[in-house]
Amino acid sequence: AVNKTTVAAFDILMPGLGEVVGGSQREERLSVLRRRIEEVGLDEEQYGWYLDLRRFGSIPHSGFGVGFDRLVQVVTGVENIRDVVPFPRVQ
Repeated sequence: AVNKTTVAAFDILMPGLGEVVGGSQREERLSVLRRRIEEVGLDEEQYGWYLDLRRFGSIPHSGFGVGFDRLVQVVTGVENIRDVVPFPRVQ
């Protein structure tokens, strides 16, 4: 049964720093991906390569990512993330 109230995801948080790692389970059901692409108004043709990955068989799988800026903060002990961002956002 599909639980529509939760997602298969996690965050690793560090006190005083915030989220350092985040991960989630990918959507492997082709019908769900197609429906969401339509719901948000995306061009399905632009996602053909991605949909093919599911069309020809997929299994439930997950992944995670480490925030580079946060990792540098942890390793260096720098308190403010703005001091370790390699490419600052400018307006």
